[in-house]
Amino acid sequence: MTEPDSPDYAEIGRWLFAQNCEFLWAADKSDGLPPMGPLEIAFAGRSNVGKSSLLNALTTRRTLARTSHTPGRTQNLNFFDLGPDAQNPLLRLVDMPGYGYAAVSKEKIANWTRLMKDFLRGRASLARVFVLIDGRHGVKDVDREMLTLLDQAALSYQIVLTKRDEVKKSAVETTLDEARAVLRKNPAAHPEVIFLSSHTGEGVSDLREAIVKLVSERDSETFARLRA
Repeated sequence: MTEPDSPDYAEIGRWLFAQNCEFLWAADKSDGLPPMGPLEIAFAGRSNVGKSSLLNALTTRRTLARTSHTPGRTQNLNFFDLGPDAQNPLLRLVDMPGYGYAAVSKEKIANWTRLMKDFLRGRASLARVFVLIDGRHGVKDVDREMLTLLDQAALSYQIVLTKRDEVKKSAVETTLDEARAVLRKNPAAHPEVIFLSSHTGEGVSDLREAIVKLVSERDSETFARLRA
């Protein structure tokens, strides 16, 4: 039974992501990152996984992150500050460059890869990376490479399956089980898998709740502000 004073993570998450979310910084080199500030949550995924759509759905905005049918449009690490006070944000969201089949040069992909590695290995304020994977296709080799990179960086990460509305209901549990089986082999992975749809909104509240729980574990001062 829930204790009377237990946090309502779902409601806190709803409130948090209804706050102002403003673009802060874009970095295309590791020496161009913004100074570390509030806790950071990053989002990674293949170029066509629907990462921009998810960020817009998460923050209840239409144009926070640019969406496109052309893979590879996110070419920088893009930082967004979230909270009612722009001078003292509660959380920072990081939109990472899409990996995989972006229609760009090998040199550009190499630069992105180097940037991501430097960011993942040297950012003390980075609490977790949410790795977005297309729920219609499951974990592909290029996703496994990203998970291995995160394991090597000893950085907490969690899988978010996207496009739930395009997966048959009868296949949802099988898709989740397959993703969980992959995670059991990866030491830095959070065991819970979230399956959502940016289009219908199903499961988006689960992601908000997971982020709030993470804040409660990693930053008690910020979590106290969220509960105030």
